[in-house]
Amino acid sequence: NDAGAFLALIAGKSLTNRLYVITFQVTPEGAIAGDALGWDVSGVWRWDDGYFCREMAWGGDPIPYNCQLVEASGNELRFTSDQGSGASASFKLR
Repeated sequence: NDAGAFLALIAGKSLTNRLYVITFQVTPEGAIAGDALGWDVSGVWRWDDGYFCREMAWGGDPIPYNCQLVEASGNELRFTSDQGSGASASFKLR
């Protein structure tokens, strides 16, 4: 998992998941911004040792720091929490 490849995939795109009604952007500068179910999503991220590590808030409620495995397939990214050993969620790149 390479930070450069990840940045190339997300450049100028939004990540969406209709099930969770979430749309957000991940910027090369380390910001996360969007909304889910009408509430703001915000946060920061960094690439660390092959993982997407992020800390977020949704509607003002904190979402704890977690490092996630990112897998790409076509126009979809799957994020799996706890460095690939936890729950996963998939997002379309639009």
